[in-house]
Amino acid sequence: MNNIALLISGGVDSSVAALQLVEQGYKPTLFYIVIGPNENFDGYNCSMEEDIEMCKWIANKLNLNLEIVNLHEEYWSKVMEYHLNSLINGFTPNPDVLCNRLIKFGAFNDKFANDFDIIATGHYANVIADNDLKWLATAKDHTKDQTYFLANISYEQLSKVLFPLANLTKNEVKNIAKEHDFPNSMRKESMGICFIGKNNYDSFIQSRLGILKGEIIDINSNEILGYHKGHWFYTIGQRKGLGLAGGPWFVIKKDIENNVVYVAKGYQPEEVYKKIIKFKNFEIITPTSENLMQDNSEICFKIRHTPIFTKGIIHWLNNNSGYVESTNPIHGVASGQYIVIYDNIMKKVLGSGIID
Repeated sequence: MNNIALLISGGVDSSVAALQLVEQGYKPTLFYIVIGPNENFDGYNCSMEEDIEMCKWIANKLNLNLEIVNLHEEYWSKVMEYHLNSLINGFTPNPDVLCNRLIKFGAFNDKFANDFDIIATGHYANVIADNDLKWLATAKDHTKDQTYFLANISYEQLSKVLFPLANLTKNEVKNIAKEHDFPNSMRKESMGICFIGKNNYDSFIQSRLGILKGEIIDINSNEILGYHKGHWFYTIGQRKGLGLAGGPWFVIKKDIENNVVYVAKGYQPEEVYKKIIKFKNFEIITPTSENLMQDNSEICFKIRHTPIFTKGIIHWLNNNSGYVESTNPIHGVASGQYIVIYDNIMKKVLGSGIID
């Protein structure tokens, strides 16, 4: 395992991951992946130059080589086009899930890391061995655990992955960075799509899909409450950004053909909750995973990145589609998102499907 490529972002997690490997006697090659857009948009605030300077500082501090590689075309053709097409068709996609499979452990490996034995990242996740097989597993820090975003990678990709932060908590990572005087030890974490950020997401979507005025309708009274600028700006369960008085209001469903957003009022409107979650295009990661989620068996699952696991019963309609019967009603189940299935002790990741 001497030949390691480590993906570094300039953030504290991947920087400490590099340090961990160095302290274990390895000398990984650091790679920073460029994927951002060709042109700016209103609200665009890319920190790439700052990120690269931070990566250079870490590389110099640890006496490691740093390579800056461009996967812009691959990201936009494989991930972002899918994301935008999903929004137009009324779905709520998760680009981070696709980015891990298609870019970080896909295109990057094919284009730059074929000669490396291992691809390491700063994700909070683990890889464990059981019965001579590797399993994607949850990290020590359940609050920061990122297995939801990794649940769509293939077994071949998993076999080449290393997560140096598997047994560290976020606080421990920050303390290690402080002890080594890393300038990013207190750096604010990025949120949302990696090069956009959470605050600029609507500006980015508007720059790509434009504006199309439509009605916001109370699903119970059928009263027109207001107007929106395009159904693609809204997702099921959304509360903020509706611009409606007398709430709270939640998005319940969308009529894509007529560009109508339906809402319901109340702090916990029953219309926004579901106990049956249908899924399709399910893929396992590790061979034999199906033995741990046979029809009518108890599993744990997530429908979004969260520290909270929910228990449920899985039912299969065929080899790659079915539904989960949740023990508790789940808020904001949105078509297009991923459902990730874990074993019933919340350790092994068994696979993922797209919510139907």
